[in-house]
Amino acid sequence: MADATSPATTPAIVEVALKGLCPRCAQPTLFAGWIRFADRCRACGLDYGRFNVGDGPAAFLTLILGTIVVAGAIALELTLHPPLWLHMLIWIPVTLAGVVGSLRLAKGALIAAEYRNAAREGRIDTGADPEA
Repeated sequence: MADATSPATTPAIVEVALKGLCPRCAQPTLFAGWIRFADRCRACGLDYGRFNVGDGPAAFLTLILGTIVVAGAIALELTLHPPLWLHMLIWIPVTLAGVVGSLRLAKGALIAAEYRNAAREGRIDTGADPEA
């Protein structure tokens, strides 16, 4: 039987994002709320606090969904010419729902990628030979 840290049991990034799985043991312990990470995995003890997803997911989603919403608003304006209040009635909720709805997926995918690639904080190279 494989242990919890073997590559055979490590879930895919998509699985972590869709199901909220721990990137180490594949148990559904990643989130404590809708988009709030748990402090650590209840099954294997992986400390989620050591990962720093920051504002990356929100920024990516804002740019991606912003492009889609602006293209949709321009297409709607050029074809139907609705009043401004109708544009706001359509596009503000679509934008909010799109960002909030997909933020959990983006955060889960980013933490899984950080775990899989053993991402670390950058360090300044002092020129010293690390092998010495």
